[in-house]
Amino acid sequence: MSIRPWLKPAVRLLIGAFFIGVGVLHFVDPAPFVRIMPAWLPAHLELVWVSGVFEILGGLGLIVAQTRRFAAWGLIALLIAVFPANLNMAVNEIYLEGMPHEPWLLWARLPMQLVFMLAVTWAGELWPRREA
Repeated sequence: MSIRPWLKPAVRLLIGAFFIGVGVLHFVDPAPFVRIMPAWLPAHLELVWVSGVFEILGGLGLIVAQTRRFAAWGLIALLIAVFPANLNMAVNEIYLEGMPHEPWLLWARLPMQLVFMLAVTWAGELWPRREA
């Protein structure tokens, strides 16, 4: 079954823009990202900046055909790397500004990391592989 030819490029652009936007937020307003960092990690602000750089690079790389697959692998690695912060947020009930104080929302964010990974895998053309 074939999907509409415009769908994957549109999703890819949306995902790329999302990562670029969130990456920029790491510099514009790093406080929420610093707040959710696990205590056992050092240099919270610096790690937020590093992850912001890689989110921006990954988002841009996903959009560019020549770097798409490499960027997709990088974004998957990044999503794995930031998972402890999301888990810390859920375990310690750390709410972002304007977020409803509902513990289930914090836990619902965790499987969204897998959804993002699957979306990046598809948009980054890692899977399914195209036939040559």
